[in-house]
Amino acid sequence: MLVRVVGVDLAAEPVRTAVAVLRWDDGKAVVEDLRVGADDEAVLAVLANADKAGIDAPFGWPDAFTALLTAHQAGDVPVPGSLTGRQWRRQLAWRHTDEAVRGATGIIPLSVAADRIGHAAMRCAGLLAKLGDAGSPVGRDGSGTVTEVYPAASLKQWGLPWRGYKQPRNPDALTELVTALQGAAPWLDLGPHGQLCNASNDALDAVIAALTARAAALGLTLRPDPGLRPAASREGWIALPAGSLAALA
Repeated sequence: MLVRVVGVDLAAEPVRTAVAVLRWDDGKAVVEDLRVGADDEAVLAVLANADKAGIDAPFGWPDAFTALLTAHQAGDVPVPGSLTGRQWRRQLAWRHTDEAVRGATGIIPLSVAADRIGHAAMRCAGLLAKLGDAGSPVGRDGSGTVTEVYPAASLKQWGLPWRGYKQPRNPDALTELVTALQGAAPWLDLGPHGQLCNASNDALDAVIAALTARAAALGLTLRPDPGLRPAASREGWIALPAGSLAALA
């Protein structure tokens, strides 16, 4: 039985990195640990003891983008005449899983190839390598202990507020989201960590990441079609909830 899940809201630096540890017992989920400011050692420590973990950071880069870099380094960039411009750049910027999330939710994930989230992805690549070296099964498609998650998309799939709660100029939005989450999931016990969730969107995202990991472990997330599985094993695959939040209990 899955009893311990971890969520990591991974940033490029520890100061904005949050980790959450949730324990399931008799239909209730209790937040055992929640902290912001986790360095690599702290992240690896909680991941090593997780039954399943969700990490909010890209697990890889688009196949087309990595092929472009390889060709560019060799001095021979193939640019198909029919794909130059926006369409060509789009396949370089976004992964197959990003397009799947866009199609299912309307949310456009940040581009790991062309946005600042690439810095978090670099750190994530190092952490996944260390986790694998330590003996934990790591599959970029989510088939191992860890899975890639996207809290905003999870919130939208569960019918919860998903926009605006990260804006400093709108602090009430974060509090409203915490209240909505507790109303939709009365089985979730934040305990003394509720105050941190109301003060830090990073902390709350770590909790959402852990809940999404629970959904992935229960088979309640969308999986890549057979034709996309090879790409997902290289690029990564976002665990997008396909069931209700209540089903996690």
